[in-house]
Amino acid sequence: MLAEVLIFVPSVARFRADFLLEKLKQAQIAALVQLASDEMISPELEAELLRNAEVYNIVLRRDDVRQLVLSSPVPGQIAGDYDLRTAGPWTLIKDAIVVMAEPENHIVRVIGNPVQEGGQLIEVTLETRPLRKAMLAYAGRILMLSALISAVTAVLLFVAVQRLMVVPIRRVVRHMQLYAEAPEDARRVIAPDSPVEELRQAEEALASMQTQLTGALKQKERLAQLGGAVAKISHDLRNILTSAQLFADRLEGSADPAVKRSAPKLVASITRAVNLCEATLAFGKAEEPPPRLSRFALAPMVGEVAEAEGLADVGTVTCLIEVPANLVIRADREQLFRVLSNLIRNARQALEATGEPGTIEVSAGEDETDWWIKVGDSGPGLPAKAREHLFAAFQGGARKGGTGLGLAIAAELVRGHGGRLELSRSDADGTEFVLHLPRDAVMAGNGVDA
Repeated sequence: MLAEVLIFVPSVARFRADFLLEKLKQAQIAALVQLASDEMISPELEAELLRNAEVYNIVLRRDDVRQLVLSSPVPGQIAGDYDLRTAGPWTLIKDAIVVMAEPENHIVRVIGNPVQEGGQLIEVTLETRPLRKAMLAYAGRILMLSALISAVTAVLLFVAVQRLMVVPIRRVVRHMQLYAEAPEDARRVIAPDSPVEELRQAEEALASMQTQLTGALKQKERLAQLGGAVAKISHDLRNILTSAQLFADRLEGSADPAVKRSAPKLVASITRAVNLCEATLAFGKAEEPPPRLSRFALAPMVGEVAEAEGLADVGTVTCLIEVPANLVIRADREQLFRVLSNLIRNARQALEATGEPGTIEVSAGEDETDWWIKVGDSGPGLPAKAREHLFAAFQGGARKGGTGLGLAIAAELVRGHGGRLELSRSDADGTEFVLHLPRDAVMAGNGVDA
């Protein structure tokens, strides 16, 4: 709008001045025709000259003599005088605005200098209607041209903004969305290539941030896997060392003096190893290897687990094994040993925490689809908080200082066999877990028909 005002208004004012100067020029030519003739021209010719010049009167001053050269009746009073000899830019602009804003026709006198030094002054009397009509037509052409230039400029600006700003910004947004879906994938890091310097700097900063974040996530994932692996190894190693500690306790009662002297040191070393294992149980979860299936009798293995947990001898906690001697199952023996060891150890620790005698029962059987193993105890049952996250690592611990990792490991190992570990019951009469192993499923990861 400011450009329109600064360009359009002076252009219209200049057009009005040129229009009036052209009328003065035409009037001067008509006057020279009259002056060049030695005889009086006819009224018809005089009227034709005035009509062609579109004026009513022509006054020419030559040699300090003011002379009415051509004249005709004026249809009204003269409304104003316009002297183009002394009019400045602001006067021309003001007069142009007045003419365009006044719709009525007026009679005005226009004064100017003759061309080619044809006199000292020339005056004409004319109507404002033709002037206003010509000015409005000229203004319409200027406005149409301005509108066309504005439209072309707008299109060019739109295309430029789209190509230089919108498209690169959309590309950055699309890369950010794709990266957010998988920030660990280094292939989704943006490659800066924007032609706009500022946007390219933003893309370079984004690429640097994404690269650092991807590296940090990968490092965090590796550390989490390493921590989970260490936690599981430490958990099972602690169980082994606990069993060794039970056997080491028996050495203290030996009659051999050398064994008697070495037993406390051995127990202290094993205790330190157990404590070290427990200190590493704050790490996360790692994937277990697929089971290596083989057929074996279940009863002897259950006996080994009970003996390793110190339940073979008579004590406050007794273990009743009701597994058929001829029951043969197909599973990974080491992994199933770890599962039963975790379940039996949890039961023993729950009973020992009460300070009263208790019983652990292990039974097994088979049906048309599954082998099943039950591990129950006569303890106080699991707390409600432990049952909410029973098989979640570090959340389902049932005793003070427990990590809950044992049940999580056991459930994962059973799932690796295609089976499931369930809590059958947990109340004031005790707790019982049921382990189901499918008989006719294909084990994941080994391709062996069970």
